[in-house]
Amino acid sequence: MNTKAVYAACLFAALNICTLSARAEAEVTPQTYTYGTHLDIQKVVSLTQDTGPSCGIVNARLTYLDSQGKTQALNYSKFSDDCHEGN
Repeated sequence: MNTKAVYAACLFAALNICTLSARAEAEVTPQTYTYGTHLDIQKVVSLTQDTGPSCGIVNARLTYLDSQGKTQALNYSKFSDDCHEGN
């Protein structure tokens, strides 16, 4: 087997792994945070927030891996990152 074929097979395998992890993240049903929600966060994958007023409450989502390696998502409310005065 020549080296070009080996490199192509490795590239194809890497792309498939990336595609599977992206699909797994897209298929996660987010949980809505309430006071007392048990959080099992091993690693944060991403933090996003809705665009909103320059300063105010916005919806946000935390995507993370739990201690079992499963992708989880959590919706919550927070002050916008644009709030700088007194916060």
